[in-house]
Amino acid sequence: MLSDELKKRGPIRKIGVIGMGYVGIPAAALFADSPVFENVFGFQRDSPSSGYKIAMLNRGESPLKGEEPGLEELLQKVTAAKKFSCTSDFSRIRELDAVTLSIQTPFLNKEDLLPDFSALMEGIRHVGKNLSPGMLVVLESTITPGTTTGIAREALESESGLEAGTDFALAHAPERVMVGRLLRNIREHDRIVGGIDETSTRRASELYSPVLTTGKVIPMTATAAEVTKTAENTFRDLQIAAINELALYCEAMGINVYDVRTGIDSLKGEGITRAMLWPGAGVGGHCLTKDTYHLERGVQVLGRGTLDYLKGEPSLYVLARHINDFMPTHMFRLTLDALKRAGRKPKGAKIALLGWSFLSNSDDTRNTPSEPYRDALIAEGAQVAVHDPYVAEYPGVPIVPFIEDAVKEADAIVIFAGHHQYKNLDAPYLRNLTGKRHPVIVDGRNMLDPDTYIGLGFIYKGIGRGDKNGHAVVD
Repeated sequence: MLSDELKKRGPIRKIGVIGMGYVGIPAAALFADSPVFENVFGFQRDSPSSGYKIAMLNRGESPLKGEEPGLEELLQKVTAAKKFSCTSDFSRIRELDAVTLSIQTPFLNKEDLLPDFSALMEGIRHVGKNLSPGMLVVLESTITPGTTTGIAREALESESGLEAGTDFALAHAPERVMVGRLLRNIREHDRIVGGIDETSTRRASELYSPVLTTGKVIPMTATAAEVTKTAENTFRDLQIAAINELALYCEAMGINVYDVRTGIDSLKGEGITRAMLWPGAGVGGHCLTKDTYHLERGVQVLGRGTLDYLKGEPSLYVLARHINDFMPTHMFRLTLDALKRAGRKPKGAKIALLGWSFLSNSDDTRNTPSEPYRDALIAEGAQVAVHDPYVAEYPGVPIVPFIEDAVKEADAIVIFAGHHQYKNLDAPYLRNLTGKRHPVIVDGRNMLDPDTYIGLGFIYKGIGRGDKNGHAVVD
């Protein structure tokens, strides 16, 4: 029995975290900082693209370039105390009591709803080859409902010759973090923990409880945990799509979406719950852009033949995903409209694209909405100069290090990311840099005061700013 194997092993003392990214690095550091645990290994492939992380982490340096309060200091502390180290030697998994996997799970083709689990399954096979009785395995990656009890369990059992729920514990405990607040989120957010059985759930709860401060463990089944994670991101995507669609409506009706948002948000009281988010140039990142499809895939597989739904109607969640995917296209159309008002065509025009990461004050470029926007402009013959204060390089896309170089002689300046550096741009200085009588400014994050720019002769366009997008041009 599993309970007997866990008693033989005793309390969790040594932990492994597979995947040194935005989820794995802070998790490993927090485990290592807990007095409950003796030692933590971070496992990272020594590949040409990410092998550099191993040496950096072992020096106590964070390879994450965005603003992550406290992370580098914590890494320095736990490496100096010799409680954390990073390695590419997966055979060291056999020394551990528990191992977690934090590996990306994208979709190569969203239309066929088939997730790409190749990297995750590689990690699972590493664990299976080194699995011993009494160990705990936890999947933290966001996965299609049914994965933990399905292909993950099968692979672990096949590689190890052991049986989940009898020889080792298996659970899903999805990450719930946002870039820019990783440590705080892990400590303060409640932790969803779903085992394949009650014993696995209790063992996984034992792993996470020591790193929680205000957060608490919420136990459930593995499949319920998978649905919880995919659904909470799907709901957030749905909320963003709702305000994005409202912004498009307000533009069409000639009004300010932010006035409408303030009005809606003002109604508060018993039984009134509204989460009014903000419209914008698009949704990026690893989670929101794919988790809807994990949820859809889950119900198609697990709920096949039993789902009662409106006949012939599309999924509300997938429609929301499509709306958010459309916003970079809308930004492209706003740009073309503004260029036309300024008497210029996109072919040969220079566009200063401000913001390549998808999230404010972050270097995270995963699924950035700036990319399809840039591609659309280049297809029209425009020249695009990309600036981002947090992103030094990106495959196939030159990043201009200084905003002045991006804006100089630009026909249009387009804000895609809400970085604080773009909040207080000097409008007269930007106009002089462009050298244009009527330069275009397109605000995708409501960062600017439209009247300031309009008064200086700019052609202004903004998401949801129907009250300003048709303004008179000031000579």
